[in-house]
Amino acid sequence: MQHIAELPDVRAARNPTASCIADDHEQLRNQDFLERVRGAAAVLRAAGTGAGDVVAVVLPNRLELVVIMFAAWRLGAAVTPVNPELTDAEARHQIEDSAAKVVITDGARTLGTLDVAAVAHASTAEEDTAADLVLPAPDSLALIIYTSGTTGRPKGVMLDHANVAAMCRMIIDGLGLDETDHSLLILPLFHVNGIVVSVLSPLLAGGRTTIAGRFRASAFFAAVERARPTYFSAVPAIYAMLVSLPDEVRPDTSSLRRVICGAAPMPAELIARFENRFAVPVVEGYGLSEGTCASTLNPPAGPRKPGTVGLPLPGQTVAVMDAEGNPLGAGSVGEVVVRGPNVMRGYLGLPRETAATVVDGWLHTGDVGRFDEDGYLVLVDRIKDMIIRGGENIYPKEIENVLHAHPAVLEAAVVGAPDPVLGEVPVAHVALLPGSEATPAELVEHCRGSLARTKVPVSVLVAGSLPKNPVGKIDKPRLRAFSRNT
Repeated sequence: MQHIAELPDVRAARNPTASCIADDHEQLRNQDFLERVRGAAAVLRAAGTGAGDVVAVVLPNRLELVVIMFAAWRLGAAVTPVNPELTDAEARHQIEDSAAKVVITDGARTLGTLDVAAVAHASTAEEDTAADLVLPAPDSLALIIYTSGTTGRPKGVMLDHANVAAMCRMIIDGLGLDETDHSLLILPLFHVNGIVVSVLSPLLAGGRTTIAGRFRASAFFAAVERARPTYFSAVPAIYAMLVSLPDEVRPDTSSLRRVICGAAPMPAELIARFENRFAVPVVEGYGLSEGTCASTLNPPAGPRKPGTVGLPLPGQTVAVMDAEGNPLGAGSVGEVVVRGPNVMRGYLGLPRETAATVVDGWLHTGDVGRFDEDGYLVLVDRIKDMIIRGGENIYPKEIENVLHAHPAVLEAAVVGAPDPVLGEVPVAHVALLPGSEATPAELVEHCRGSLARTKVPVSVLVAGSLPKNPVGKIDKPRLRAFSRNT
C-alpha cells in the first residue's frame, strides 16, 4: 500500500483529470489537488515548518483543511486539527500543549500565525521549494487528535503514520471501498472518524470525497441528491434528526450503498426506523480516537446484528477482561480491550495516563461489553457512567435500551443523581419523536414492565432535544450537572 503522504502525487500521476475532493465552494481534480498541496507545502516551509514540527489548523469543514494536512505530511510535520467552535482559551490550550509551530485560521481568529488563504491557495510558482516529497517514517507523528475532554482537560492522542495507514487499510477492506466510492463528509474534521473514514480511506481506495458544510437535517438530503455519494458516516444524533424529518420528506437515496454509524452505540430501534424509511443499510462500528478510529464493524455484506457493534476488524484483537486483566469468555461482561497496529503511541506529554491506558500492548477502552455467541461485540456501557445505587451496579444503557423501545422515544440518556440514602439513583432524560406524546409517568411505567425495581428511573425529564458534545454524542456530563442541581 502506498504511503499516505504520497497520495496526491500517485493520484495525479494515475489520472490527473479525475475528481478528487470537493466542498460547498469548489471541486478539485487530482492534478489540482496535487498543485494545491505542493503550493501549501512551500508556504509552510517558508514559515519554518519541517520534519517533527506540528501544524495546528483552526478551520471549519472545508477542503483547504485536507490540503494543509497533506502539505504538512509532505514536510514530515504532524497536524493537530482544532475545533473551530472552541473559545480562544480552549483553542490556545491545544495549540500550546501540542507546541504547534504554525497556526492556520481563516482570518476571523486572532490565534493564527498564517491565514488559510495564504497557505491553501498558494500559487504554483512557489512549488519548486517543496517539489521533493520526503516520506515520513512510519513511526513519525501524523495526527494529534484531542479528546473531547469529558474527564478534565482534553488530552492529545498521538497517532503516527503506521497507525493511520493500518486503520485506513482496515476501513477499506472492512467496508469494501474501491475507486467507485464517493463519501459525503458530514462529521467534523477535528475528529479522527471524519478524517479516516470519510477522507483518507476513500481517497486511498481511488474514490473521492465531498465535504459538506455545517450539518442541517432539513438541507441534508438535498446535498445527497446533488452529490450522489455512495456512503456517509454519522453519529446516532444525526440519524435521530433525519428520522424526525416530516413524513413528506422522501428523498432519492439510490446512490447510497450503505451508511455508517460510529462514536456512540446506535439503538436497534433507531437503526430500524432509518432503514425502513430511507431504504439504506446502516453499518455500525465501534472504536476510539486512541485506536485511530474503529475496532469492530458490522460486516456490510452481512449478517449485520443491530444491538451489537459488530465483529473485530481483521488485523486487530478485541477482547473482554476482568478487573485483574484476565481474559473472559463469550457472554461474560468485562472491560473491552484492543490490541493491534492501530493503537496510539500515547497521550502527548502524559506518560502516567498513557501507561494506565495501554497496558502490555492492550488499549483499555473504559467500555464494558461482552461477546455474543457469534462473536459480535455488545457494548454494555461506559465504566465511568455506571450508577451505584445502594451498593448495586446499574448500567444506564440497559435502561436507555428499554426507553428506546417505547414508540414515542427518539433519544434517551440516563445519568446518576445524588441521593442522601442510596448514594445515587437513575434519572432519565428523553426526547420524543416529533408528533408523539408520552408523559413522564407513562415512561416510568413502561420501564417497570422490563426492569427490576432498582433500575427503574426515579424520574423522567422530557425535553425537546438532548445536549450534544462537539463530536455529536449526548453530553452526559452536562446532564449529570443538571441532575445534581435540580
